[in-house]
Amino acid sequence: MRCKEGQRDDSGWGVGARTGTVYHRQSLVNRRGFTLIELLVVIAIIALLMAILLPTLQRVRKQAGAVACQANVRQWATIMDMYLEDNQGRFPRQGNVLWLLSDRHFTNDDPNAYGRYHGVRTDGVACCPMAVRPAEPNTVGSFTESAGGRLVCRGWLGSTFNPWEIIYPGPTFRSSYGLNSNLCSFAFEGRGVSGPERDLPYTDIFCLRGYRNVPLLLDCPQPANSLMNERIRPPPREPFGAGGEVCINRHNGYINGLFIDWSVRKIGLKELWTLKWHKQFNTTGPWTKAGGVEPEDWPRWMCGFRDY
Repeated sequence: MRCKEGQRDDSGWGVGARTGTVYHRQSLVNRRGFTLIELLVVIAIIALLMAILLPTLQRVRKQAGAVACQANVRQWATIMDMYLEDNQGRFPRQGNVLWLLSDRHFTNDDPNAYGRYHGVRTDGVACCPMAVRPAEPNTVGSFTESAGGRLVCRGWLGSTFNPWEIIYPGPTFRSSYGLNSNLCSFAFEGRGVSGPERDLPYTDIFCLRGYRNVPLLLDCPQPANSLMNERIRPPPREPFGAGGEVCINRHNGYINGLFIDWSVRKIGLKELWTLKWHKQFNTTGPWTKAGGVEPEDWPRWMCGFRDY
């Protein structure tokens, strides 16, 4: 028996007058709905588009992080300049770098009380956006600071994408930048640590007119670090950036740095061996193009980076 639109026959079948829907006692099928095949095709197309877009989005995110990192370093330039203006152009001893970067100064009288070291809050610019979260658990290494036989400070070293941190005494302070340690010791002038030269003041940063290539502060996994010798310190064999390595791949072959002329720029990882880390550092050493390094001499993870 043939049924009219909007009616059902004796078997239970019927056709909707306006919707074109086929009715049955046991089921309802919409002719205008998606089939399973069509739905799978749509899902496959969305997955393909995501696979294409994700690398681009990750690249944009990393570029944005590098730009934000440079903005932090420019803020550090202001902080460092203000400190040097108040201290005759000289950084503190290397043991006090922690207080300079964290703007905290612990005394021997009360280990839980501290004063401002230079009066400028640094916690807002302390971390590169690419190295904010500490390693959990932290197995990179630790550092301590003692005075008069008493523990003053204890902390963890960082890595490429993890900040170093002061964990005792609290509150916790984290940072992913470090100073050129040679500027906080006798090493920049090439002086020894004993004898009459020991009592001479450290380097006056404002007098280094002929050394524009001297890094002052840069992306770093510990509070202070440098390349002490162009021969003894070869490139790291693995790209983990753990412990004391200054060569860390934080920004796709680059790190950001502040120089003593207050310029801020990105530094190629292979370029690190061409910087003037101290007055006797050979900027045309064996790990530079001028020194004869060959592309195959670099560790595999650095082979694709720009040569200097």
